[in-house]
Amino acid sequence: MSEEGAGTQKIAAFFDVDGTLIPEPSLERRFFCAARQSGAIPVGNYILWAREALRLLPNGIAATVHGNKRYWSGVRCDQVLQQMETIVFFEEGMERAAWHARQGHRIVLVSGMPEALALLVACAVECELESRRVGGQVLVCATRMEERDGRWTGRLLGGAMYGEEKSRAVKRIAQEHRIELHDSHAYGNTLLDRPMLAALGHAHVVNPGRDLAAVANRCDWEIWHWHVEKSLGQSLPLAQPMRRGGESRA
Repeated sequence: MSEEGAGTQKIAAFFDVDGTLIPEPSLERRFFCAARQSGAIPVGNYILWAREALRLLPNGIAATVHGNKRYWSGVRCDQVLQQMETIVFFEEGMERAAWHARQGHRIVLVSGMPEALALLVACAVECELESRRVGGQVLVCATRMEERDGRWTGRLLGGAMYGEEKSRAVKRIAQEHRIELHDSHAYGNTLLDRPMLAALGHAHVVNPGRDLAAVANRCDWEIWHWHVEKSLGQSLPLAQPMRRGGESRA
């Protein structure tokens, strides 16, 4: 590797997924709706979710919403393949990812969605980058869920990937891959992404609401407005080499 290439490998672009690379509603919500309509979600899961929500409520609304995956209890992990047919990206977001890839920067997806779903997104991003004649492996750091006999138990392995957990994950990935935080980039679209944005030298906010836009203006973060949507066919195998950027930990 040339000295220039070695230098760019020390820089990374960390992308939140839902609302940043992919338009809302969240990909996990779409997956849940499809699984529910197919009958893959047991009725008892709603009770399990409610009980877990009550347990998490003292930790705040964010913990209740993002840290509760009990609705996936007993659902087969391969339902991701059966229910997710297409992924829609922001064209401007993919162009930005391609720009980073051309510079030789690492690309990392940091998302609160289940890791299996995030790995499919990573494969779709890699395919899109290849279609633009730029290569590069996309790393994934997402919420990990316990599996038993090919089914999710609804329990998390480590912390849910949101808020401060994203910041910790970014710093861990940087240490593991010798990435310079000061020279790297982060992209997010909500206040829950703020810790991650603040951890990197170059913060970018995408389609922000009023509160995040105000923070971006105070911190002199770059603001992007992405609107053009592009659908990518999705027929990628779930069984593939794992590309974790780092495991989520409590």
